[in-house]
Amino acid sequence: MTVQLPISTLSLRHVIPEPLALEQWAEVRPLIDGRDVLKEIHPGGVASCCRSEWAGPAERWPLAATEVPRRVELSNNNCYTGCCGGVFVTIHRQGDRVLWSSWENTHDSRVPVPADVRFDAARYDAELSRAVADLSWEQPVDTVARLLTQTFADSGWFERWDCVLEDVDLRREEPQGVDVYFSHARAPHERPTHYAYEFLVTPHEPAEQQAQRFAARILADDPRLTAEQWGD
Repeated sequence: MTVQLPISTLSLRHVIPEPLALEQWAEVRPLIDGRDVLKEIHPGGVASCCRSEWAGPAERWPLAATEVPRRVELSNNNCYTGCCGGVFVTIHRQGDRVLWSSWENTHDSRVPVPADVRFDAARYDAELSRAVADLSWEQPVDTVARLLTQTFADSGWFERWDCVLEDVDLRREEPQGVDVYFSHARAPHERPTHYAYEFLVTPHEPAEQQAQRFAARILADDPRLTAEQWGD
């Protein structure tokens, strides 16, 4: 007799991190059949899948399921997992199913981890797409960071000036803001010069207008002339 294996449901929830958390982009926490499994097996950790990683093609999303199995970091201790550990799972698309298997808790191996979990692939993909499209959770600083990221992701603006866009980050501690980091190297193998824009975000002006104003400042001229140099 064929045994019908249970099919679970994945849902993704955005969680705003604490103002002093190492990662300031929102957490994207996986819930399996309505249960926050990370809270159960790693209650002191934070979700490793932050919102900034959910841009670009769907196959690059952190929880994307491909025919090639991938070991994915699900949580950490607000630190590098090689130092303090975290939770990992292997994600694998198998026909019309998605399998989460080989769970690991390198933070505390004494805590039992879930058994293999199977999802309907179509519903799984739909939930990932739904979460990416969901902006209802955003605070102004999240909206500004997202729009600036979108503006410069494929614009080629920094490359025009032989620069490399390194990061768009946000600050939740008051005064809140969004920082844009980039670098420039005058010649191959030369130590690059690092630059940053620091923008304050206010709740008193629509976030979209603030993002447009900040982007206009960067796009007005060679960014090396208007940004602040930092580091060595």
